[in-house]
Amino acid sequence: MQAADSIPPPSDLLERVREQCTQPMSGDLDGIVRAVHARLGDALVALLVYGSCLRNGDLSDGMVDLYALVDSYAHAHRTRVQQLANAWLPPTVIVISAATPDGRTLHAKCAILSLQDFETGTRSWFQSYLWARFAQPCRLVYFKDEQTQGRVHLALAQAVMTLMGRCIASLPDRFDSFTLWEQSLSLTYRTELRPEATDRPRQLARHDLAYYSRITQAAAPSFKQMAACAGETDSYRNLCPPATRRGNERLWKLRRVQGRTLNVARLVKSFFTFENGVDYVIWKLERHLGESIVVTHRLRRFPLVFGWPLLWRLLKNRRLR
Repeated sequence: MQAADSIPPPSDLLERVREQCTQPMSGDLDGIVRAVHARLGDALVALLVYGSCLRNGDLSDGMVDLYALVDSYAHAHRTRVQQLANAWLPPTVIVISAATPDGRTLHAKCAILSLQDFETGTRSWFQSYLWARFAQPCRLVYFKDEQTQGRVHLALAQAVMTLMGRCIASLPDRFDSFTLWEQSLSLTYRTELRPEATDRPRQLARHDLAYYSRITQAAAPSFKQMAACAGETDSYRNLCPPATRRGNERLWKLRRVQGRTLNVARLVKSFFTFENGVDYVIWKLERHLGESIVVTHRLRRFPLVFGWPLLWRLLKNRRLR
């Protein structure tokens, strides 16, 4: 099977991605953009919005998900420890808050990543952490210059190519764009410890199905593993031989082990690098689980010691998948 990172995005796909991520955003976000700028200064080269607040159109519903792309970790972080932590286990997450014109306060969870790591991650990382997120719709709300804008658009289109190239072999003999994206997102979700409902990938695929159909059609001619069914709309054949499918299944098992290990490592890292890290982790869990979690003094003071029983309970009860 041809490696996904060796296939450049076709021009039609790049255009579909460019159209999607340049759609306007609410002016309520302007304060958040300025606050990120104030925090990162000239290190900031691009800012992306993605996630649930983008999908539902309500920026005040929880935390806005942002990715701040920087020119280097040395330029973005004040201390050597912060620089090394982000370089060794990206991204590092910070909290940004800002007022809207009508006086409301928006809160954002801002992941900091170098532009170079963003390009590499969407193209060739074995783990799906980046290419799974950014194959989905997002908005580019700030970019330093046109060259940077072009690099981000290309990386976003490459994320689509990487996801499709690594998931086609797991699909049925006949499939449509909904099946491709629903099953691909299911594969990537299972590589992370997510407090999400089991039907979340189906919801995501349904929500942006028109977009997924367009980018599938644009990208499909570049893949030898799939072919459009003649005379049919949005219907494809899986051309992967059995040996390729078996090999791909083994790769996804490895991704699940790697991804979940990295999730735990990032969680541990967040206690040291994320302001009010315990509060954020608990808020995130409560939001997705729909139940309150008691934060004891011991848990807040020593999360690495007293947080493990909570993590084990969630895993045992299959609340983290």
